[in-house]
Parts: sequence; structure tokens; C-alpha cells
Amino acid sequence: MSHVDEVALAERLTSVRQKIADALTSNGRPGDDATLIVVTKFHAADLVRALVDCGVRDVGENKHQEAAAKQAECAELDVRWHFIGQLQSNKAAAVRKYADAVHSVDRPSLVTALERAGENAPETGALECFLQINLTEDPSRGGVAWADIPTMAEMMLEARTLTFAGVMAVAPLDGDPREAFEQVARASELVRSIAPEARAISAGMSHDFEAAIAAGATHLRIGTQITGKRTLPG
Repeated sequence: MSHVDEVALAERLTSVRQKIADALTSNGRPGDDATLIVVTKFHAADLVRALVDCGVRDVGENKHQEAAAKQAECAELDVRWHFIGQLQSNKAAAVRKYADAVHSVDRPSLVTALERAGENAPETGALECFLQINLTEDPSRGGVAWADIPTMAEMMLEARTLTFAGVMAVAPLDGDPREAFEQVARASELVRSIAPEARAISAGMSHDFEAAIAAGATHLRIGTQITGKRTLPG
């Protein structure tokens, strides 16, 4: 039995969709020019089912164990699963079994692990991947440093079992998101000079997605504004 308040969920989803459409229009972009990924971490599988009933087709998870269990429980649903959290190389093969996209590729060893997993399991098909950019000076945060973008972009472009989609970033909470996303846009330009088809920009969350849209974001990772409070411990 579902414990999701489907009426409230639908209302929140409609509100966010309208905000996205308005932001796209105000920036001279078509109203359907961005993919909404609803982040369902810390929520049970019944929320994913309710979202699908509302027309959602893209969901995001950031922990492998939770994502794998939830995808298995929802295997019959028409859903694209986006892995958006930090990914250990030794989990790459497991994540490839269910993920349609990985947004957090940030080091050569992870590219190698994802590529090897695809070669060992060709039935999984090509995996869409985003190069995560570190927008801070803190090397402990996820993402590659600016100086490493060209090398990583070339490596991802050459991977035969990966589809290089573009860049991803998380704006620091203590800064102006507009400045952060302008930096992401510049990173996208740099990547496209190496891989012209890698045009996607995964940026923007519940608190800053309108600023991300203004900077050209094509994939928005929005959680709490749609899903509400978490239902699982975490």
C-alpha cells in the first residue's frame, strides 16, 4: 500500500514544471528544452511509482545500494535511472546493470572501470556519462579540476561503451549560484571544443535550478521541491 500523498505530489510537480517552463521562456528557450530528473533518494519505491503515474520518466539516485534495490522493485516501470552521486570504481559494474546515465564521472579510474564493465556486459548497451566539474578549490569535493578537463574529456570521448553527454556540476552552497553556473557554461564550451556532441549540462537543484537554466542547463536534478520530506532513514 502506498503512503504517498499523490495529490500533494502532483501539485508540487506541476508547480516545479511551471517554474521550469517560465525560466526557459524568460531565457529565450523552448518550454520543453530541459530534462527534469526527480531525485528520489531517501524515498521508498512507491514514490517512484506515483511519479510515473504523474508522467515522470527520469529519476535520480545517489547511493548505489538504495538505487539498486529501488530499481529492482520498479523494474517493470518505464523509467530512466540517473546515478548522480559519487561513485567508487569498484561499484562501476554493479551500477551499469541498472543505470541509464551516470552524472558523476570525475577521474580516469572510473572511466576505465565503467568502460571495462561495458565491455564485459555488452548487453547493457552504451552508458550515458557526464563529466563532473569541481567548482571549488577543495580537491576533496567531487569533480575534476579545470586543468584536468581536456584530458578527461578526451578519455571519455574515446571510450567505446560510453556516450559522452556533457558536463555536470553542483553549485557551492556558500556562493552565488549564477557565478557557479557561468563557470559550468565555460566548462561546457571547453568540452565541446574537444567533443562537439557532448552538449548537455547537468546542473541545478531545488534551490537554484532557475539560475542553472539561465546558464544553459539541459538536465535539472530536483528533489525536495517535488518529493517533500524523506521517508527513509539516511
